[in-house]
Amino acid sequence: MSVSTEQRKLAAIMFTDMVGYSALSQRDDQLALELLEEHRQLLREIFPRFNGTEVKTIGDGFLVEFNSALEAAQCAMAIQRALAKRNADAPAERQIQVRIGIHIGDVVHRGGDVYGDGVNIASRIEPLASAGGICVSMDVERQIRNALEARFEKLAPTELKNISVAMDLFRIVLPWQPATSTPARPATMSQPKNGARAVAVGLILALALGALGWWMFQQRAPKQVANPQTNAPSPSLPAATGGADQKSIAVLPFVDMSEKKDQEYFADGLSEELIGMLTTVAELRVPARTSSFYFKGKQTTIADIAKALGVAHVLEGSVRKSGNTLRITAQLIRVDNGYHVWSETYDRKLDDIFQVQDEIASAVVKALKVSLLEGEMPKATRTANQEAYALYLQGRSLHYRGTHADAQMAITFMEQALKLDPTYAPAWFGLADSLVYDYVYFGGSYQDVHARVRAAAETALRLDPKLSDAHLAMGRVLGELEWDWAAADAEFKRTLELDPNNVLALWCASGYALIGDRLDEALKLIQNAAERDAVGYGVYTGIGDVQIRRGRLAEAEAAYRKATELNATAAGTHMWLGFVLLARGESKAALAAMEQETDEGYRQYGLALAFGALGRQSDADRALAALETNYADSRAGHIASVYACRKQLDRAFAWLDRAYRQRDGWLPLIKADPCVKNLEPDPRYKALLRKLKLPE
Repeated sequence: MSVSTEQRKLAAIMFTDMVGYSALSQRDDQLALELLEEHRQLLREIFPRFNGTEVKTIGDGFLVEFNSALEAAQCAMAIQRALAKRNADAPAERQIQVRIGIHIGDVVHRGGDVYGDGVNIASRIEPLASAGGICVSMDVERQIRNALEARFEKLAPTELKNISVAMDLFRIVLPWQPATSTPARPATMSQPKNGARAVAVGLILALALGALGWWMFQQRAPKQVANPQTNAPSPSLPAATGGADQKSIAVLPFVDMSEKKDQEYFADGLSEELIGMLTTVAELRVPARTSSFYFKGKQTTIADIAKALGVAHVLEGSVRKSGNTLRITAQLIRVDNGYHVWSETYDRKLDDIFQVQDEIASAVVKALKVSLLEGEMPKATRTANQEAYALYLQGRSLHYRGTHADAQMAITFMEQALKLDPTYAPAWFGLADSLVYDYVYFGGSYQDVHARVRAAAETALRLDPKLSDAHLAMGRVLGELEWDWAAADAEFKRTLELDPNNVLALWCASGYALIGDRLDEALKLIQNAAERDAVGYGVYTGIGDVQIRRGRLAEAEAAYRKATELNATAAGTHMWLGFVLLARGESKAALAAMEQETDEGYRQYGLALAFGALGRQSDADRALAALETNYADSRAGHIASVYACRKQLDRAFAWLDRAYRQRDGWLPLIKADPCVKNLEPDPRYKALLRKLKLPE
């Protein structure tokens, strides 16, 4: 009689998968094997630290068993942390991204392998994780939610193949990732590791790193980049004020119709180029890229989009690219009656892409009966090298996603483009933009970054003195990295002379007016930005910042609430709302807002203030301790703010000194923080303002 060797037990099961391994194997088999081995060695060093038992490898993935859900989750976080650190110094082609899925359930050990529902479900969960992410079942989330120092995000309902029982799934929000509404894409913005070093101006919707310094980063936030995979309905849309001007148009993201669906970057780039060309026409009102791209992938009608953006016309189209052949379709629609004012299909070679852009823009201008002034809609700086142009578009597409790995890859693509065409000024701007963003959010050597960014900005200006983005880049160098406010302000004004509709330049100019205590000017500039970017949540946070400085707290609260409505998951939105509620004396409502904050650093800062206002001192102390432990190197200004609120002046000034050494982005807007009022009688406060070259 044979003895059964089966063993049944409850266990946590982890599946991992190396993202993109199969495709890499086809392109470069040797590199794929090298990275596979490095990945295996790295993960195998981590499994035992959490009592994980490697059951087997499955291709480029692992099946690992743990005694508890907590150990499995802690191991998964350690893996992703180690890979994120490793990828920070790796070139784009050597990045290693892993997906991880975890479930806990009954398993059966037989013949050295593991079977059962616990294994089957974990294997189905893993593919739902994003690259660099962790997806867990509801059973795992229930066991670890109060034990793991992390936040969870419930995913949209999903059927698991061959699994009959409905199951909620959750994403573990890693400390360097924000919450996001769509699990299938990487997070749109990572938590800044070194972000408070500079007053950053991002280039697509984004985040501020200092109290009320939010306006500096707004364009990073589309970054909440819309997910083309999602079919979720969009949030309630703001209605544009007044009737739409007939000479107004929104350029929607062109759709990638290529067979492999691998030309999204090209389609997005075409849309962005057309927006840039049309915004130079004085008679034409064109919403900013952030507003037009806000609706990407959402179930929203053209009529709703037009109403939200306040436009009478919409330009939409598609791109089909195969080798050196292009088919681009474009159609101009009058929204009130659905009439197709103009449409055209272009079958061209890739070399003709710039001519197609010119023809589309000219057709739109003609169809809308817009009069062109001399010098309007000038030809943008272009490259004759199509490979360099493709690399540039890929770099910009990656840049807008906002993760550390994407920023690094964007830099690599820009450098490759410039090797092919060193005279391509927009690529020099793109390099400067991504370098600053990567430094601000993810760290690095200030000296190295400063030198590289200044060189890139200077080169862009030398190659094309009329390129507005080149002046924008130089303004960022002068302001964010050198704190030369007057010189930076002059560059942003020059940007607006060249491109009056440049929303980012309007944001920046508003912010620098705020720094200089020119509050009416700051409000006018940010309101101008809002007219051009109706659904960009960043402009509403900018309005809130200015209104706080003006003492108009009700208006500030309304602006911050609009920002949270437009992007509830963006880092900082709930914290700023809580901040103004505290200023209005609504401490309980402020605490509720702070608790919804998705960025852990902002959340701890907000909780320290809100708990203190409510007299919950032990809770406030706990939040402050977490802030000091985890964010001393990136948010010294926030820590100083908490001590200022507590009237512990020596500690506040000690942290202010540290913030100055770190070039904390909170410092230039120190006067906007109500807590700092407690520091004003101290002579050290005026000395700090002089060091910062700020008005006393």
